[in-house]
Amino acid sequence: MTPRYPPRGKPVLQTDRLTLRPLTWDDQLELERLDADPEVMRYLDRPRTPDQIRERFLARTDPSHDAMGLGYWVGLEEGRFVGWWLLTPEGPGVADIGWRLHRAAWGRGLASEGARAVVRHGFATVGLERIVADTMVVNHASQGVMRKIGMRHTGIEHRDWEHPLPGAEQGEWLAEITREEWLAQSRDHQG
Repeated sequence: MTPRYPPRGKPVLQTDRLTLRPLTWDDQLELERLDADPEVMRYLDRPRTPDQIRERFLARTDPSHDAMGLGYWVGLEEGRFVGWWLLTPEGPGVADIGWRLHRAAWGRGLASEGARAVVRHGFATVGLERIVADTMVVNHASQGVMRKIGMRHTGIEHRDWEHPLPGAEQGEWLAEITREEWLAQSRDHQG
């Protein structure tokens, strides 16, 4: 199936508690605070400096992703920044999903709530065929989010890292959900 991209880029996504709006340059300070927290970055990378965050910011605001209706969304709860979600292209009809939240937002179901909205957008609006994700085997919280949004575990992959984080030797936990699986789950929740 040919993806059907929205005509004007990424929309604002709304959930019960969150507003997910496209990432802008105005969000840079919040991203710096988020990526500077060693606990937030525990399974992702070493905490980053403001210069490293600015460098990575360019990739997060890729206009070609926006044109496809993909990219990064900032999550706001009652107007306060809680983190971000991404849906970035991995190949024809396939995108990668991810999220990163402030510690104050952990354990409240916000990661799953935002991720469900991003998955729905990816399948219902963009027309994706498959959404994939990965996290370290030792990151049980992210695995839980993946399961809650209907993803299934597809394997473990061992990667070579220049500067491996503790637990990296156990590998990356891979998951995915297809459009058909999402549609079936959506029907199950309706009836």
